[in-house]
Amino acid sequence: MLLAALAAAAVIAAWLLRPRAPRREAGLSVLLVTVDTLRADAVGAYGNRAAATPWIDRLAASGVRFDAAHAHNVTTFPSHANILSGRYPFDHGVRDNMSFRFPAGVETMATLLAARGYRTGAFVSAFPLASRFGLRRGFEVYDDSFVGTLARPAFRLEERRGTETVALATRWIAQAGRPFFCWVHLYEPHYPYEPPEPFASRFRDSPYHGEVAAADAALGPLLEPILAAGRSGRTLVVLTADHGESLGEHGEATHGIFAYEATLRVPLVLYQPRLFRPRVVGEPVRHVDLLPTVLDALALPVPDGLPGASLLPLAAGAAPRPATSYFEALAGQLDRGWAPLYGVLQERTKYVDLPLPELYDLASDPGEARNLAASRPGELETMRGRLAPLRAADRGTAPKRESAEVLERLRSLGYLSFGPSAAKERYTDDDDPKRLIELDALMREVRSLYLEGDVEAALERCRELVRRRPQMAVSLLYLAHLERDAGHLAAGIDALERALAQNPGDPTTLSLLGAYLTQAGRAGEAVALLSAPAPGSEPDPEVLRTLAQALGRLGRGGEALATLARAREVDPQNVQLLVDLGTLHLMAGEAGPAREAFLAALAQNPDVARAHSSLGFMDGQAGNAVPALEHWSKALALDPRECKTLVAFTSLLSRRAGPAAAGPYLRLLADAPAPSPCAAAR
Repeated sequence: MLLAALAAAAVIAAWLLRPRAPRREAGLSVLLVTVDTLRADAVGAYGNRAAATPWIDRLAASGVRFDAAHAHNVTTFPSHANILSGRYPFDHGVRDNMSFRFPAGVETMATLLAARGYRTGAFVSAFPLASRFGLRRGFEVYDDSFVGTLARPAFRLEERRGTETVALATRWIAQAGRPFFCWVHLYEPHYPYEPPEPFASRFRDSPYHGEVAAADAALGPLLEPILAAGRSGRTLVVLTADHGESLGEHGEATHGIFAYEATLRVPLVLYQPRLFRPRVVGEPVRHVDLLPTVLDALALPVPDGLPGASLLPLAAGAAPRPATSYFEALAGQLDRGWAPLYGVLQERTKYVDLPLPELYDLASDPGEARNLAASRPGELETMRGRLAPLRAADRGTAPKRESAEVLERLRSLGYLSFGPSAAKERYTDDDDPKRLIELDALMREVRSLYLEGDVEAALERCRELVRRRPQMAVSLLYLAHLERDAGHLAAGIDALERALAQNPGDPTTLSLLGAYLTQAGRAGEAVALLSAPAPGSEPDPEVLRTLAQALGRLGRGGEALATLARAREVDPQNVQLLVDLGTLHLMAGEAGPAREAFLAALAQNPDVARAHSSLGFMDGQAGNAVPALEHWSKALALDPRECKTLVAFTSLLSRRAGPAAAGPYLRLLADAPAPSPCAAAR
């Protein structure tokens, strides 16, 4: 009886898993969920019994889980460009988070579906995906409203909580009214790992997994109604990650330098019960396969020339089709001057092209502990041959010179770059990131010490970093910031001048040096430095912004306003330029234009702390205490550092109008919580 039952069960299982013709359905809505920095083995459905990912697990259990899905980049912006366009990075041209823009002429999931009448909405949670970088084309709504709310100090985060992003997306979906394409991006698992309760306590020894759990919980309101609808639902869900996280493997603390499986392998789940039976697919698949898959599932034509292929046959149980997957990691080259990393994955064989090449058999060595490059020269050459035509199609990296404001925000998210390094004609073994990864760890240590408040220790370690590799300009830029923060402004200026000598004309270094010179009372030198842009180069908005501040300090208000106008032409979405405009008018005693500029900043983004504090200052000066206190309260809630401005204002008001007039503002300071900067001012 037992044997008969087992045989019957085997027959039933074989029948359920038998290949069948892929199903398609026109008019389905599409929900694309990307969870930043989510490694596959951090999810319960991928075998992690300690994981707290019930929503992703439910989706995977009822859908198609791809067990060997791979990204092509290990940083946020290029990986999402791959997902949305279905193209490799050397094709669309986005190679790293900094200094690149997604080209206007490349079609994406959003542009293709919008052309078919779909409502399109994107809700992102971190600055590398801000609309200014080019991915918003095709989206009716692209919500990155958290960007530019305040000027962050170095190394502080600029992201939006997943719960807030999901709430915005669910409201938009409820009002969509017709088939929609909605992209929701969550950032929680990204470093630094600071999960909220109850996950902080539950995962005290593994905060990364606590952030994964928090991201999963945030997805609940988005996924619950889709899962509850079952076969009656008309939404195709695609859930994946842009890349994984290293967590110390191979000496890499987080991601961006190497392309081992910890950062390259990602979860991938397709869910739509009308189209797919539950299944696990073990064959390797790629991010470039997602766009063809979505279009195929909707019975829409797939554009010619894409490197990927629809996954519907695999999801239906068809035999696998061998496909080469390209990958790269160029952050080390672009921002540190290290050797670039390229590679290919063919079935379970992986080749990494570096001065010290690597070859792995992932079937027997999933942890990539045994480099077979020396022992299998024939296989190494075969894999080099597979990479060669892909590299031949590479038109090279052409980074755009990024503004200091943009790079400051990227640094705040843990991307340690400041500006593109000059490429070498030849890289040696000494440039291989495997030999330099200790420097990356040292940079991370500098950042951690700074975040912990130990500026002197961070400064000491940063000086060591500069001694160990003085040709790495990013180290000098780090050093400049830390010297200034420690009160050594002259030393900070010296570090920036050394960095500028290594990379002449770099706008990032120029704008920082101009700001430091202005702060040191050397605004005339700053104007001379910033007034001569490189011939033929586009004006950099941050250089122009710094120049305007220096001109304003010199009392050359008309020139400063004209310079800010030029900056706004280059970057009209930069809300901080409106704040600067209002400040210049305020310094000139032009209350009307100043108020107009601050209100325009708040109309563009209501959470700009400096705009609120400036209006609070103006209203308080005019004796309008009620609106003044409202603006000051908002400013302090958004950015506690505005206490310094409020202290200066109350002192001024007390001298001019007496202590009674300053009383309400002093009480506002007194009510601030003890850990805030206001406490020290009391």
